[in-house]
Amino acid sequence: MSFDIEGEFVETCSCNMLCPCWYGVKELMIMDQGWCGTSLLIRIRSGNSDGVDVGGLNVVVGLLFPGPTLFDGQGTGRLYVDESTSPEQQEQLEKIFQAKEGGGMEVPASLLSNWLPTMRTRIEVAENDGKINATIDGIGEIVSQRLVNDLGDRMTMQNTAFILAFAFENRTAELAPSDGTTWRDTDLPEVWDSKSGAVGQIHWHVD
Repeated sequence: MSFDIEGEFVETCSCNMLCPCWYGVKELMIMDQGWCGTSLLIRIRSGNSDGVDVGGLNVVVGLLFPGPTLFDGQGTGRLYVDESTSPEQQEQLEKIFQAKEGGGMEVPASLLSNWLPTMRTRIEVAENDGKINATIDGIGEIVSQRLVNDLGDRMTMQNTAFILAFAFENRTAELAPSDGTTWRDTDLPEVWDSKSGAVGQIHWHVD
């Protein structure tokens, strides 16, 4: 399998801002709920996987980690694809985002013990003035608002463990709280509301 995708990676989770798991230090991974629920929105600008065009697709990944830390694993995950996604595209997206052949999702996927069947549903995404709103029909909402300082610059963090794991470009993530995010997939062990979040740009390539 080979793939090459470019896009934007929007992370939200059930911790208060900022989730300590970003640092990759087990002793600091104190989950606010005693567990962690995260929903990830990946907006693929361009991409190809084994000859299948996946550019322009929006993909969502829901992950639930029971704790007490992220590195204790035993998580449950599910992939959500838009109802317009073809069967061939869905197969490739599952390979990429379930990290069946490595890539930017390899670390979080390694902490899961169970992938639920992929769900096909309507995914609608809008962005205005740095705020992203995504509706995953029947499941939830993702809200991501980039933080801006008094000079008008976006606030960032760099070189943390999960920035490296997700292979964010320039080893940088923009801080983006996720107040308003709700996740109600009752097949997952928990439902949650989110506060923490970050946004990064990705270019994943696997031969």
